[in-house]
Amino acid sequence: MRPLARPLGAALLLLAVGAAWAALPDEIQVYTDDLAAPGERDLELHVNTTLRGRSTPDYPGEVPPARGIRVTPEVSWGLAPGWDWGLYLPFVRSGAGSEFFAGPRARVKWVPLRPTDGGSGWFAGLNAEVSFVERRFEEARHTLELRPIVGYRNDLWLVSFNPILDTNLSAPGKGVLTFSPAVKLGHAIGENRMAGIEYYADAGRLSHPSPGSQQAHYLYGVLDTKRVNFGVGRGLTGASDRWTVKAIFSF
Repeated sequence: MRPLARPLGAALLLLAVGAAWAALPDEIQVYTDDLAAPGERDLELHVNTTLRGRSTPDYPGEVPPARGIRVTPEVSWGLAPGWDWGLYLPFVRSGAGSEFFAGPRARVKWVPLRPTDGGSGWFAGLNAEVSFVERRFEEARHTLELRPIVGYRNDLWLVSFNPILDTNLSAPGKGVLTFSPAVKLGHAIGENRMAGIEYYADAGRLSHPSPGSQQAHYLYGVLDTKRVNFGVGRGLTGASDRWTVKAIFSF
C-alpha cells in the first residue's frame, strides 16, 4: 500500500458521508483498534469544555453545553484477545456553576481484526455502549450506542471510521435509530506523535436525516502523543456549538 494515496482517499470518502453528535458530549473520540490487554486495566481521563455554544435548553430542565466543563474517568479491562470492556463516570460543571454526576455508561468492545502491535494493516470491530444518564443531560436517559469500527494504520498514517447508530431505550423516541458517524485522519510527525483531524456531526434519524440547517458538524484539529489526545473543535453550521476544546489523558 502506498503511504499516502489510499489512506487519504479513504478519508475523503468517509468525510463525504456525514456524522452525528451525542446529547452529552462527555466523550469526544473516534475509536480505533486500541484495546486493554487480557487481564490488564487501563485508565483514561476525558476533559472537555464548550467555550462558545448553545446556551438555550432543547427541552425543559436540560443543562445546555455552553461554558460547561465535562470530566469523565474511564476505566477499561482486558477480557480476552480482541475483547475489553469499560466504565465511564461523567461529571459536569454547568456554565452556571452547578456540579453534577451525569450517570454511568458501560461498554464492551470487540476487535477481531487488527494488526500486530507496531504493525501495519486493517482493523475492524464493534463497540456497544449502554448509558444511564440524568435527564438534565439526555432526555431519554437510557440509550444504546452501536459503534462499528473500521480503519487502517501504518507507520505514517491512521484512518478510522465509526458509523455510529444510537437509539433510546426509553421514551421519547424509543427504538428510533439515529446515525452518528465519526472520522479520524492522522499523520505521524515524530516518534509517538501524530497530527490530524477528527470530524463529528449530527445527521438525525437514520431513516429521515435532518435538514442541513438542523445538522451539527464539527471539525477538530488534533495532536496525539503516547499519553494525550488534544483537540480544538470548530462548529461548521448554525446548529453546532461554535468552539470546543478537548483532551484525553491516558495513564
